[in-house]
Amino acid sequence: MMVIINAYLVSGQETWERGYVRINGKTIEAVGAMADYEAGDETVIDVAGKLVTPGMIDVHVHGGYDVDTMDADRDRLRFLSQSMLAEGVTSFFATTITQSPEEITKALESVRDVIESNETTVAGIHLEGPFVNVENAGAQPAEYIIDPDAEQFRIWQDEAGGHIRLVTYAPERPGARELERVMIESGAIGSAGHTNATFAENKAAGVKHGTHLYNQMRGLHHREPGTVGYCLLERDVTVEIIPDGIHSRPEMVDFAYRLKGADGLIVITDAMRAKGLPDGRYELGGQPVIVEDGAARLEAGNLAGSVLTMDAAFRNIIAFTGCTVQEAVKMTSANQAAEFGLSKKGSIAAGFDADLIIWDESLTVEQTIHQGRIGFEKEDVK
Repeated sequence: MMVIINAYLVSGQETWERGYVRINGKTIEAVGAMADYEAGDETVIDVAGKLVTPGMIDVHVHGGYDVDTMDADRDRLRFLSQSMLAEGVTSFFATTITQSPEEITKALESVRDVIESNETTVAGIHLEGPFVNVENAGAQPAEYIIDPDAEQFRIWQDEAGGHIRLVTYAPERPGARELERVMIESGAIGSAGHTNATFAENKAAGVKHGTHLYNQMRGLHHREPGTVGYCLLERDVTVEIIPDGIHSRPEMVDFAYRLKGADGLIVITDAMRAKGLPDGRYELGGQPVIVEDGAARLEAGNLAGSVLTMDAAFRNIIAFTGCTVQEAVKMTSANQAAEFGLSKKGSIAAGFDADLIIWDESLTVEQTIHQGRIGFEKEDVK
């Protein structure tokens, strides 16, 4: 048993200025105000007023720390999972990139094995491509892009053990309607991304999720709202945002926040292999990537994912929008859990997984607890 006391608890639903969290094994047993706390025979962590929030969930991350989902390396995926605990990430969707069917299959099988080991923070798979529009390829290798193919998706979902939870695709391309039907049957959510779809085409497809808002999607125009307009204006659409100040200026992140509110946005990193590493030359989907001054680009200049960490994204979403900590928790954890049915994640409440972050005064991760165990601890607090 372990208990965290004297915490500024922001749960995703409630806030306690001085609260406690009691953990029993992998699960939160009780949460409440310090006035109701009764000491027991347990390990006590007194955080002396520091912020405690749910562990964060990144549903769009290709890799980091010299690891990429497409490496199809099970041990390296475990290393990525452990490394991301330092960012406060306690669940993530390993994200693929457009490649040959054989390479995608290898990646899916490796992620499936890691998920089913129940030893890591990998909670699902985000299939980004190859069912996208070549006109909006961005850093998706154009030679492997294909039109939506429901049968190919069935094969991949089977090879992935049913763990594909999110699929980025172009809803305007031939075959999209059948793909959408099969995705729904399999429990995956379709996301408009790398797409030139009009507002009407997104509406006809019933799109409910948008991939990295603004980037590689049909833009906003006063006579054609496009995919950007659809994602911003449709109230039942949840949309991803990369708050790194590079993929979107801070003002445009704030623009999305003002239109969607905290309930409609999901903070992602879209991070690639170079996250956590120095500037230099790297690789994404077999393509050379140059990382300089915090931006990852192909040699042609296209943005190629990011090197953003989720703890920096948490700080940035507050700085860019002026949102509350409670709202930041929604956008980095609670919304993801709700959308993808991660029913024991995204909140600090009795019966939920004991996935928690303890932050210091500068909103730097001090400790990360994953399923009741301290997975990361800053050197100066050990």
